[in-house]
Formats: sequence, structure tokens, C-alpha cells
Amino acid sequence: MPLREFQIMKWLPSGMALDDVIVMLAALAVLTAFFAMWQMLRPKNAFERRLEQITAGKERLRQDLLATRRGRSRLTPVGMMRQAVTRLNLLRSKHAAEARGALARAGFRSQDAMVGYLFAQVSLPFLFGIAVLANTELLHLIPLPPQFGFLPAISGVLLGFYAPKIYLRNAAGKRTKQIQKALPDALDLMVICAEAGLSLDATLARVARELGNTWPELAEEIGITAAELTFLPERRMAFDNLLVRTDSDGIRGVVNTLQQTAKFGTPLAQSLRVLAAEMREARMTRAEEKAARLPAMLTVPMILFILPTLFIVLLGPAMINVMDTMMKR
Repeated sequence: MPLREFQIMKWLPSGMALDDVIVMLAALAVLTAFFAMWQMLRPKNAFERRLEQITAGKERLRQDLLATRRGRSRLTPVGMMRQAVTRLNLLRSKHAAEARGALARAGFRSQDAMVGYLFAQVSLPFLFGIAVLANTELLHLIPLPPQFGFLPAISGVLLGFYAPKIYLRNAAGKRTKQIQKALPDALDLMVICAEAGLSLDATLARVARELGNTWPELAEEIGITAAELTFLPERRMAFDNLLVRTDSDGIRGVVNTLQQTAKFGTPLAQSLRVLAAEMREARMTRAEEKAARLPAMLTVPMILFILPTLFIVLLGPAMINVMDTMMKR
């Protein structure tokens, strides 16, 4: 068959038009793009994060070695931010000490994270303010009323100033919740290790190794505490550092139990078993509270979204029949 005599309508199934084929292909393209973006943005598990850290560490060591062999240092974005922070003397300020504690509670312990946070806290107000001012005066990408003057720019400056703090507070809160959820499992493992005759240092090291895949946040904190117990002059300092890094009520209870056990000589396994039972009961209580709040929270979505649709489905055909009858009359 010649190409000019080809008609696609002959090859379509019966009852399907060309517009239906176009709509199906467009929907398939949108679905494919959605799954591709989801695959790219989905959260990674602990193994993938650890593998990326090892790969990044190898690449960083290789780059440092190549830079040393060439005899010249290449300026990186982190280096530029470090130079700016050092010139402003931010690493020795009071805000740096507060930021160090907040970064530790959020799980960021590298010096680069400290530099990036301080640089963001200094630069983001200027960037947001300039961007909002340029949009108001020149670009007009976002429809902002001009009668407010410099109020949008001031709002952008305030947003840029508080954005790093809000992000860090949210990250620390999520990490604290994960640690709180993992504590009963960690305490059960500590009870098993204590009854097996292991010391406290060996117990913490073994628990950190066992929890590495399921609860990486708590495993990291316990591993750091086990390492600090071996080289710090006082064991109390390691537990105090754990409290500062986590800022969790559950961790505070565990630390108090461990210190009382070491001070008064009470059985470690029995104390940990009682504490694990209390934490599991508290976790069940929180779950029951969430379940009890669910009917009240679903009331507004039901009124706004479910009931109007239900009324349309039930009363729609009757109203159409009434309208048809009135029009015939």
C-alpha cells in the first residue's frame, strides 16, 4: 500500500476515534514522566546512603590526591563558602556554638555542614530580598500589588533569615521522632546482651551494629557513645554528649537508668526491661491517641469534599428528571 493512501482510521478498533488515541498517548506520557520523577526523587534506604557516602569519600580522596600532585588547589563552592564565613569570623561567634548543637541534633556533623549553614544564614536574606524586589520592579513573574512598596522585599529577607533555622528544626524533630520509635527495640537488644554477660561498652557496640539497617539514626548515636566511652576520661561525659546530640526524653530516661545502675549497682538487665516495657506502653498510648483524633480530623474533609459529591450523585438524577418534566409541561 502506498504511503499516501495509508489511513490510520482503518487500523483503529471499532468505537475508538483519533482523539481517543491522542488522549491515551498523552496520559501515558504523563504517567511515564510521573514515575520517572518519583523514581529519581524517592527516599533512599540506609544501604544506598552508606554506599553513596563511601563512593563520595573515595572520590574526594582521589581529587585531593590529584590536586596535591598537581601542586595547585582548585576552588570549590565549599571552599568559597568557607572563605566567606572565615572572613566574617562566624565560626567563632556565639551563633556558631548554637548552630553546632542544632546541626548535631539534626544529624549533620561535618564541618562542611557547619560552613554551609552559616553561609546560608548570611546569604539567603540578601538573595530572597533581591529576588522579590527584582520581581516586583522588573520581572513581574509573581503578581504582587505594587502599592505595598518594599513590604514584599522585607518579607523575602525575613523568610531567607528564618528558612535555615526552620529547616534545621524540622530535620531535628523528624530525627528525634525516629530515635523515639527505635528505643524499645534497642532496649530489648540491650537486655539480651546484658543477660548474655556483655559489658556496657560491648552491649552498645553490638546494639549499634544490629540496628544499623533498621534504625540508622539511633544506631549512629549509640555507636558514637560506645566510641566515646572508650577514650573520654569520665563515662558521664559520654552520656551527657548523647543527651546534647539527641535532646530526647526517651534517651534521657535511658541515660538516667544507666547512670543509676553504675552508681548504685542495680541489675542492668532488669532496669532496662522495665524501661523498655514503659516505652512500648507509651508508644501504644500515642498510637491510640492518634486513632482517637482521627474521626474529629476527618470531619472537615468529609463536609467539604465527600458530602457534596454524595449529594450530587444521589440528587443529581432526580433533579434532571424534574427539570425534564417541567420543560415538557
